[in-house]
Amino acid sequence: MTDRSADIAIVGGGIGGLALALHLHRRGVVCDVYEAVSQVREIGVGITLLPHAMRELAALGLADAVEAAGIENYESVFYNRYGQFIYGELRGRHAGYALPEVGIHRGKLHRILWDAAVDRLGADRVHTGHRFAQMDPSDAGVTLSFTDPQGHNLPAVHARVIVAADGVNSAVRRVFYPDEKVAFNGINTWRGVTRHKPILTGKSYMRVGSIDTGKMVIYPIANNLDGDGMQLINWVAEIGLQQESPNDWNRQGRLEDVLPLFKDWTFDWLNVPELIAQAESILEYPMVDKDPIPQWTFGRVSLLGDAAHPMYPRGSNGSAQALVDARTLADELANTPAGGDLVQALHRYEDVRRPLTTQVVLTNRSTPPDFINIKVDELTQGRPFGHIDEVISQAELRKISDDYKQIAGFSLETMPGSK
Repeated sequence: MTDRSADIAIVGGGIGGLALALHLHRRGVVCDVYEAVSQVREIGVGITLLPHAMRELAALGLADAVEAAGIENYESVFYNRYGQFIYGELRGRHAGYALPEVGIHRGKLHRILWDAAVDRLGADRVHTGHRFAQMDPSDAGVTLSFTDPQGHNLPAVHARVIVAADGVNSAVRRVFYPDEKVAFNGINTWRGVTRHKPILTGKSYMRVGSIDTGKMVIYPIANNLDGDGMQLINWVAEIGLQQESPNDWNRQGRLEDVLPLFKDWTFDWLNVPELIAQAESILEYPMVDKDPIPQWTFGRVSLLGDAAHPMYPRGSNGSAQALVDARTLADELANTPAGGDLVQALHRYEDVRRPLTTQVVLTNRSTPPDFINIKVDELTQGRPFGHIDEVISQAELRKISDDYKQIAGFSLETMPGSK
């Protein structure tokens, strides 16, 4: 086995890493992707792609494929735990954006990006079964060491710069922050997908209840399964509990743990216990992020996506921020003259993205979109109400929603081509 050489080595073949590779390829910049798993499978549950995420995918020529594989959201609606309507707004194109908001199975999104990377970069530049082991920096570059899934050493990789896109549990980030821990604030979550008839419009993104007494996020991710009109419905159950479960996105959850928390949630428009009980599978994990860090770039190594700014999965923003990272970094690397200093490109990228993503991480903790539900629960002391206008105005609720869009980078006014 002989060592290999790469100008730019991307550690991690998830959404952010693949998007970076595709952006670089479009700009004529050669790179290699090193993914830990030996075989890419369509795993996980649902993900929502907001208009600014779809903008990034459109720039890669993938928006049509993504939209065809998912469901375009028509509206976002909020209810309390008694099934009473709080607030609603149109989304994506229906709200005047040039691009849609799309719910899709995360595995299908990953597959679209993966297949595009293999097709465009070539299979010889997208490497599976490469688990990061260590790195050895020098003045000229960085030498990366990898192991295969059985723990055997693989040929070393020499690169001018390294981009770590290896997720919330990033092994590369751990080199620079060895004592860092995830931040757990007492919220546990369960996720599942269920075959179900369309709910409300069949294109509705629903937030029901609030964290203290139980919250559900529910939206469709696949349409007309087997031609029978049924949809694949993604749901997320959240509640404040002080007992933290392991930080493993693929840990199997137990129906008996989550179902009793929502046993009385039977509304005239949805039977929540039935939705949970009929899930194909249930995953359990704590809602965690990490405190924003003061530095992403260390010499010839920089962080991207969840490796740089893991955030609460609220507001559908983790994937969007990774996609924006990818385009921003690709622009900086591509704008570096041949033989120029790529390290300065890493610093310019960080200077742009780190302050913005820090604000999103902190906002996802304090005032995410479901702060609408939390606010109403506070005002009603968790009791049913007669009509929402007797509690709070729709204008006040819209301001909460609009403020989040502004911080997250997808307000209608800042999205090109929207009206």
